[in-house]
This record gives sequence, structure tokens and C-alpha cells, in this order.
Amino acid sequence: MQYFNIFFSMFNEMAPYLLLGFFFAGLLHVFIPQSIFSKYLSRNNFFSVFAAALFGVPLPLCSCGVIPAAMALRKEGSSRGAVISFLIATPQTGIDSIMATYSLLGFPFAVIRPIAAFVTAILGGFVSNIFLKKEKDDENNGIFPTCDIGMTVAANKILAALKYGFVDIIRDIGKRLILGLLLAALITYFVPESFFSIFAGSTVLSILFVLLLSIPMYICATGSIPIAIALMMKGFSPGTALVLLMAGPATNIVSILVISKILGKRSLIFYLGSIILGSIIFALIIDFLLPSAWFSLPLMTDMVNSHTSFYWIKVFSGIILLVLIINSFIVNYLSNKRVAGNIIGKSSYKVDGMHCENCKNSIIKFLKKIDGVESVEVNLKDGIVYIKGNPEEVKIKETVSSLGFLYKGKIGN
Repeated sequence: MQYFNIFFSMFNEMAPYLLLGFFFAGLLHVFIPQSIFSKYLSRNNFFSVFAAALFGVPLPLCSCGVIPAAMALRKEGSSRGAVISFLIATPQTGIDSIMATYSLLGFPFAVIRPIAAFVTAILGGFVSNIFLKKEKDDENNGIFPTCDIGMTVAANKILAALKYGFVDIIRDIGKRLILGLLLAALITYFVPESFFSIFAGSTVLSILFVLLLSIPMYICATGSIPIAIALMMKGFSPGTALVLLMAGPATNIVSILVISKILGKRSLIFYLGSIILGSIIFALIIDFLLPSAWFSLPLMTDMVNSHTSFYWIKVFSGIILLVLIINSFIVNYLSNKRVAGNIIGKSSYKVDGMHCENCKNSIIKFLKKIDGVESVEVNLKDGIVYIKGNPEEVKIKETVSSLGFLYKGKIGN
């Protein structure tokens, strides 16, 4: 029973802030035109890097969904530094995760987290612009088709914003949010304090341990929050928790492979180096330079006694969020079932790196433009693209690769 109390305490605490964050995320997606991004990111200077980080911080894109968006910016003429800045800043935060960070970790964390993402992104982008000015993109992956990251065409933009915020985003993060909460509750309740005793009193050792776990792992910005809390409750420092909040969402093994292939190994070095260095610096700042009272967990004293302030508002919000998440599971199930039942006469292609609706929509949109393609279906669960028609496979590979995904080849008809 105590395990479920911990789970639902975290869930209800996050719920009202997540719902508000989803609403604002929908508004950002619908009402910010693509032209703003391409207008300010095309210069090969510090301003383009600054603007890319500034635009990226509030956008609710995960580390896989951000890649097609970044590739589109590159195609539109954005500097390499601006693209790397955008790749670093965007997945670390988002308006929804900032609100959720405030709900569970408090105001200082909610402020420092986007600042850390912003500064780290500027560092990576600025250094990249200096050292990679003359480096060319992979000539085999230079299509970089325009990707719709902020323009939803709809007769009623408010409805479009609500759909994006409360349906599309939750379809992307719902499963990972629940898994993050379950893992956090598991660590909090079942893992003894002595399990992590090897890291007690050693901030550097704990930072390195969390970095090794975070960099290859796929975790969304919101789903990382309860896990960070669980680690803090087991004795890890607030700075170490920030490392998880930064490195976990910003990287994963697929995005590392894709960035290396599309932008080159030197770009990957600056990308990873900036995230690692920025995580360590901000972790040390939190642990040694800022008041420890700022980073005491607001939820710790309420974990057992759930009757906190605005209790019923949080419970009601939790119910709404739970219904939306269940709806996202149903929608995803029906979508995959529909795709699986509609594959007769279609060729199958394996594509790695697709995890969200942004990935799916990008794949469908641009594969449909290839000569010979009649229709496209995507099964996100299995990472399979179904194409009806008779297109050239080389064109499919070029388009998929240019969007930032890993094309694995044709697997059947």
C-alpha cells in the first residue's frame, strides 16, 4: 500500500502543472510560425546560437522528435552551431516539464533546469560555430526536407492546440511518464539506503555514475523528474539529480548515432561534450555554491500524508490526467491495430529512432512526396514503415536518413 501511496502522491502532485503545461505547449505548437525559426537561426554567429537555445527551451520535443525539427532548420539555412544548440536545449526541457519540475522539485530547480539547458546549448552551439564553420554535412544525407514543427493548419487553432497538447503530447510521453513514476516509487520503497552507500559523500563519483546511466538511456524530460526525486531520497545530491534531468532527456543511443551520421563525428563530440561538461558544472554549482535549503524536496514530507495544499484540485487533476493517459493508450493501440490490419499489398521497411508522433508525422509527410508512393503507414511500436506503391528504395533511404532516423532496410512485402 505504501508503494502505491508514493506513486499516486507524485502523480497527483504533477497533474495540475502538467495539464497547464500541455495547454501552453499546444498553443506554442499552433501559433508560432516556422518562419520565425528560419529567420533568426540562419546566421553563422552567436545570435543564431542564442536564438536556437531560446526557441528550444520551451518546446515540448523529446530527444528523438527534436532531430527531424533540427534537420529542417539546417535545410532552411540555420548554422551548424544553431542546430546543435537547438538539439541540446530542446529535449532537456519544455513548458510541460518545467511546470512538472516546479510541482515536485520546487521553484529553484524549475528555474535552474531551463537555465542549465540554455547555457549548455549556447556553449555547444558557439564552440561548434567556431570550429565547424567549413565542415560540410554528410553528402549522402543532405536533403533535409522542411519539417512542420510549429505550424498546425486547422480551421480552429484552439481545437488544434488542445488536440496537440492533450492528445498528441500525451500519446508521446504518457507511457514514459507512468514508467518513470513506477520506477521512482520502486526505488523509493524497495531499494535500501545502503544500496547506494558507495556514492555517499562523493559528489563526483555519483555524478559520473548517473552520467553513465543517463547518456544512452531514452527518457523524456517529464519522466525523468520522479526518478531524480527517488535518487535524492536515497541520498544522492541535488546536483546529481540535475545531471539526470539534463543528460537523460538530451541524449540516447539512437540520437547519438543519428547525429554522428547526419552532422558528423566532430559535431557529435561538441554535442556530447557540452552536455557532459554543462551537467557537471551545474551539478557542482548546486551542491557547493548554492544554499542547500533551496533544494530540499517539497514532496518529501507529503509522501505519506497526501493531504497537502489544494489536495482535491490535485486529485481531480490526477483523475483527468489518468483518463487522458488511458485514452492515449487506447488511441495508440487502435492506431497500431489499424496499421497492422491494413498492410496487404504494402512493402515493409525497418526504421530505428521513431518514438513519438512528431517522428511518425515527419516520416509519413515526406515519404508521401516520393514518386511512386501511394500511401504510408507507420507502426511506432515495432519501428516499421509500410509503403504502398513502387518507389525506389534508395529514395526511401535518403528521405528517412535526412529526417534523422536510422534506415535498416526492406524487410518484406
